[in-house]
Amino acid sequence: MRTPAYKQWRAGVESVKGCLKPIRLIGKWEARHAATGHLIASRQGRVWASCGTRRAAVCPSCADRYAADAWHLIHAGMSGGKGIPHTVATSPRLFATLTAPSFGPVHNRPGKRPCSCRRWHPEGHPQLGNPLNPQTYDYTGAVLWQAHSGQLWHRFTIALRRAIATAGGLTVRESGEHLRISYAKVAEYQRRGLVHFHAIIRADGPTGPDSPPPTWLTPDLLADAVRSAAAAVELETTRPDGTPLALRWGGQVDVKDITATDIDIEPGDDDEDQAVADTRLAGYIAKYATKGTGATDTGDRRIRSQTHINQLAVTEHHRAMIQTAWNLGGLDQYAHLNLRHWAHMLGFRGHFLTKSRIYSTTFKHLRAERQQHQLRTALTDAGLPEDTETLVINDWQILGIGYDTPEQLELATAIGDRIRTTRQTRKE
Repeated sequence: MRTPAYKQWRAGVESVKGCLKPIRLIGKWEARHAATGHLIASRQGRVWASCGTRRAAVCPSCADRYAADAWHLIHAGMSGGKGIPHTVATSPRLFATLTAPSFGPVHNRPGKRPCSCRRWHPEGHPQLGNPLNPQTYDYTGAVLWQAHSGQLWHRFTIALRRAIATAGGLTVRESGEHLRISYAKVAEYQRRGLVHFHAIIRADGPTGPDSPPPTWLTPDLLADAVRSAAAAVELETTRPDGTPLALRWGGQVDVKDITATDIDIEPGDDDEDQAVADTRLAGYIAKYATKGTGATDTGDRRIRSQTHINQLAVTEHHRAMIQTAWNLGGLDQYAHLNLRHWAHMLGFRGHFLTKSRIYSTTFKHLRAERQQHQLRTALTDAGLPEDTETLVINDWQILGIGYDTPEQLELATAIGDRIRTTRQTRKE
């Protein structure tokens, strides 16, 4: 028979959907009428809050929630909703992938041919992504490229706007009177430990998603501008010995036109396939926002010391990336990159999901919507109109983070798995 203590503990686990690092709090929450001070709803005692991480390796449950929010953010910019007009679906839209350049040959699976090492590698083979010759692989260049990849993307967006303006016979300043370019991108680690960026790029009119772009700005013109901008971008830095190092995008730039042809989607129409494709693509992009480096035991814990690096359970290639970032981080010339702080991310310092301001809604807005829903529910339960002005008071103190024993963690993991499985089944 389950004890009251266990039932209370399990209720806490279920309240945070099986979060693996819950924050246990004690205190109170109150919602009061703003004008009269009358108590509308309250809760006090011990409560649990989710850790809120985006990384599936740390907490699958919270990462699942993050991915759901990311899906709404990305999908709204593709098909409308969340304050974005549905007409954006017919604006020129591309799905673009920008990759890192080569810093040395690695083991791969090149289609019907064997790897350069003359062997066939099955999917998931531990050698995939590792250098053929670690002694000649440019680890310094790889880590410095990774550390500057965010700046490369920024320069790419500038070059893209310049390329589009030139194609339209405009200056960059003049182009702002005719069009706006927006995007949402997510970073994904490749097997070789370097990120590439998946991005939805959309062209709008001068006031943003509520206005159409000029007719001359076609998906083909936008695609050509993406390719030329990626090829034109270059960022100069130096190696530890002072040798110049030019950082560029890789030669592989994949661009697909995902512009919808009709926004009036009805069951049975061909455009229903477009709606399904948009939904799947948004899910495809969102899931990458929850991934780590792909290197076991990294991506979730910052490196503390050289001993920590020596004890990591990772491939020698990933260890070399981490070691290089750690070593470069100890040099004054790279102090601004803060590489030791980001050594566990193999030198990557950027956010995994970013967007331009006008692309769509924000994570902050999505979370505020959930809070407003909870408040409206409390008002309805109290018999008050939903538009009642309220004052929300929170007063909490932290009791602890995580679980007390491995057994509790194991049970919480099972509960979280069951909740996510049930939720996925309902979606299907």
